Amino acid sequence: MLSRFMSGPHPAKRRLVAMSSHLGNGPQNGGPTGPAGQTRAKVLTIDSMNPLVKKVEYAVRGPIVARATELEKELEKGVPKPFKQVIKANIGDAHAMGQKPITFLRQVISLCVNPDLLKDESFPADVRERARRILQGCKGGSLGSYSDSVGVEVIRKDIAAYIERRDGFPSDPDNIFLSTGASDAIKNCLHLLVAGSGKTRTGIMIPIPQYPLYSAAASQLDAHQVNYYLDEDNNWALDIAELERSVKEAREHCTPRVLCVINPGNPTGQVLSKKNVQEIIKFAAREHLFLMADEVYQDNIYADGCAFHSFKKTLFELGPEYAGLELASFHSTSKGYMGECGFRGGYMEVINMDPQVKLQLKKLVSTKLCPPVSGQATMDCVVNPPQPGEPSYESFIKEKTAVLKSLAERAKLVAETFNSIEGVTCNTVQGAMYAFPRIHLPPRAVEKAKSLGQSPDGFYALQLLEQAGICVVPGSGFGQRDGTYHFRTTILPQPDKLKIFMDAFTAFHNKFLQEYSD
Repeated sequence: MLSRFMSGPHPAKRRLVAMSSHLGNGPQNGGPTGPAGQTRAKVLTIDSMNPLVKKVEYAVRGPIVARATELEKELEKGVPKPFKQVIKANIGDAHAMGQKPITFLRQVISLCVNPDLLKDESFPADVRERARRILQGCKGGSLGSYSDSVGVEVIRKDIAAYIERRDGFPSDPDNIFLSTGASDAIKNCLHLLVAGSGKTRTGIMIPIPQYPLYSAAASQLDAHQVNYYLDEDNNWALDIAELERSVKEAREHCTPRVLCVINPGNPTGQVLSKKNVQEIIKFAAREHLFLMADEVYQDNIYADGCAFHSFKKTLFELGPEYAGLELASFHSTSKGYMGECGFRGGYMEVINMDPQVKLQLKKLVSTKLCPPVSGQATMDCVVNPPQPGEPSYESFIKEKTAVLKSLAERAKLVAETFNSIEGVTCNTVQGAMYAFPRIHLPPRAVEKAKSLGQSPDGFYALQLLEQAGICVVPGSGFGQRDGTYHFRTTILPQPDKLKIFMDAFTAFHNKFLQEYSD
C-alpha cells in the first residue's frame, strides 16, 4: 500500500531501519549470532511469513495517516508548517473529533467499573438500576471477570428485546453473539463461510466503494473478492442489475457464497430504500447467498425522505417464501450518536443459521475467551436506554437529539461546500458519517502522480496533508471505478473545526488546480 501513496521509503520506515541497525540487528550486523559466533538466520522474515498477511491492506490507518501523526509531532516541536493544526478526517472516531460522551452511558459504565459508587445517591436511580442489572449478570459481580464467550446473558437478552422493539418480530438471545466491535463479528462470520479452492473457492460479494475491513478479511482468508459497483450517478444506489452482472461473472472462476451490504453506506453515506432492501433479499435468496448486513450506522440518518429499514424486519415481512434465508446483521457502540469506539462493543444476530454451524461459531468465538466486558456493558446502555418517566430520560434525549441534529447539519454543509468548488462533486450524505467526493484531476496531476509511482488520488491526498494539514483517505483505498478519483472524509469535525477544514481545503484545491492545469 505504501507505494500507492508515496514514493521512496516512508520516514517512519527509515527510522525503524536505522533503529534496528543501532541495536545490532540490521543487515550490516548480521543479526544475533549463535554459540560459534556464526550469524543465525531469522526464523521469520518478510519472505517466510504468511503471504496472506502481506496481501492485507487497510487504508483508513495507512501511510498517509502515519505521516499525519508525524506532522502533529513536528508541530509540537515548533517545526514551521503552512498550517497550525492537523485535522484528521480519516476515520469515524467521534470523540477524537470533539464529540462529548453521552452522560447516561458513561454514568452506567462508571458504576459498573467502580461498584462502590452504587451507594452514591447523586447518580440517578435508573443509572444505578442498570449498573446493578449488568453486574448481577457478571461472574463475581465484577466487570473484570470473563463472561461467556458469546457474551453476558442478561445483555444478550436486552439486545434481543431491543431488536424486537425495533422490528416487531421475535428475537432469540441464543442468536446473539456479542463481539469486540462489529468488525470482529464480521470477521468471525466470514471465517465460517470461506472454503474451497479453484472454482469452488468462496467468493465474497463486496460493494465498491467498500469499507476496507471486507477486502482485508477476504485477503487474510484467501477468499475471492467479488466486486459490485455502487451507482455514483444515482447517489451511490445499489442496482440489482449490477449484482446480477457481478455474480454471473464471478461464477466463472469462484463460487459466490456471501453477499455483504453496508447500510447506511461507508464510505458513501447512502441509505437504502425499503424497496431496495427487499430486492437485495430476493436476489440473495434467488442466488443462494448468505446475506451479511452491516447496520452499524442505523441511527445516523440525515436526509429528508430517508429511513433505516433493517434487513431482518424486511426479511420477515416478505413472508414464508424467504423465511429460510440465512442472515447475519451487525451493530456497534462505535457509531450512531454514541461514538464510543474505544470500548469496542458490538454484536451480531444470526438468523436461520444451521444449528451445527452455530455450534462451530460458538467454538470459534470461545478461542478468544470473551469480548471486552466493558464493551458489552456499553452495548447494553445502547439497547436499553432511559425510558419515558425515568430520571435520566429527558437529559438523554436532549443529548442524543443534539448529536444527531449537529451531524445532519454537518452532513449537509460538507456536501454543499464540496459541490461549490470547481473540480469537486459530492453526492448527498444521506446517512453514516462520511462523504466520498469525486475529484476531477487535471491530466498533468495524473501524470505527475504516475511518474512518482503513486495513485493520482493518493498523490492528491498527500499534497493536501503536507500543504493544508488535512488528513483524508484516498478513494483507491476503498475501491472506485477505473478513471475516477475520490477521497473519504468524515463529517465528524466539530462545527468550528469543520469551517477551518473546508476553508483550508478550498484554498488548497484551487491552488492545486492552478498548478496542474494546462
